[in-house]
Amino acid sequence: MNILKMNRPEKRVLVGMSGGIDSTATCLMLKEQGYEIVGLTMWVWGDEPVEARQLADSMGIEHYVADEREAFRKVIVQNFIDEYCQGRTPNPCVMCNPTFKFRILTEWADKLDCTFISTGHYSRLEEKNGNIYIVAGDDDKKDQSYFLWRLGQDVLRRCLFPLGTYTKLQVREYLREKGYQLKAEEGESMEVCFIKGDYRDFLREHSPEIDREIGPGWFVNSEGVKLGEHKGFPYYTIGQRKGLEIALGKPAYVLKINPQKNTVMLGDAEQLRTEYMLAEQDNIIDEQEFFSAPDLAVRIRYRSKPIPCMVKRLEDGRLFVHFLSEASAIAPGQSAVFYIGRRVVGGSFIASQRGIGLVISENK
Repeated sequence: MNILKMNRPEKRVLVGMSGGIDSTATCLMLKEQGYEIVGLTMWVWGDEPVEARQLADSMGIEHYVADEREAFRKVIVQNFIDEYCQGRTPNPCVMCNPTFKFRILTEWADKLDCTFISTGHYSRLEEKNGNIYIVAGDDDKKDQSYFLWRLGQDVLRRCLFPLGTYTKLQVREYLREKGYQLKAEEGESMEVCFIKGDYRDFLREHSPEIDREIGPGWFVNSEGVKLGEHKGFPYYTIGQRKGLEIALGKPAYVLKINPQKNTVMLGDAEQLRTEYMLAEQDNIIDEQEFFSAPDLAVRIRYRSKPIPCMVKRLEDGRLFVHFLSEASAIAPGQSAVFYIGRRVVGGSFIASQRGIGLVISENK
């Protein structure tokens, strides 16, 4: 039995319906479990979501569209552009989930008298010591717990994630069994809903002033020696190897980005490795458990393996993370999501690593 099926007579749930495989399966599964389904499609980018409306009609589901295109462009897309223009590497899904997706679902759920909200995320929920925790989905290839760390307890208490115990293959098979053969054969949805192809082309199209105001700069080595010209620091990310368009006679990786000087530091893979990291703007559920856990691990990018670690809070509020096995390519702006086993116990944004040498010497 789902821990969030509270002792209430209402079984009315608002489902975020994109019209894709996962949200379609979510609606069907919840309907089978006896819920009354209401569909909400968020129109944030691209063409009007006709397919979602048609799907809702075919299922006999009450359906609404929330036109959030303007606000999404001003907040999520602009943040994406701004982060790259500050030399950081953003993850728009991490920003969107609390700021848009789950906020809008919650507001509409209240408006439409829905007790619960649900999405097609491959994650599970678990209650422990009165707190609700996000748990990694059973399908390691599709697990989306990494993107949800900023959701608050008030939202999580209303969430249902029926796909958490399924693999993607099982979800496709489920849709076939329910008569949705064409839907089951559809391709994967894009990781970033508003970008098709390379993010650099998106930046050029939606922020042409990057080339005008920032323009080309210098690739440098760790001693500051100029190696050649680059196209502008927003077009590079920490750890990048391909697409540098510079021949150094050996593989080169982006080590650091300096927005003030418009320089991109290159080096070898060994120089990307580190034992320590700084993180900021954290959301930790149980601080006592978090800071004393002997089996804490952290993911520093989506789909990376969790790395065993120890964490200390600095006087300025930032987190000082000590990796207990090898970590590489620490990219400011990405999320650091902390796990005990498969349970998400906290998250934060990877901070600028400037001055970390001093922090290490003071905290060893």
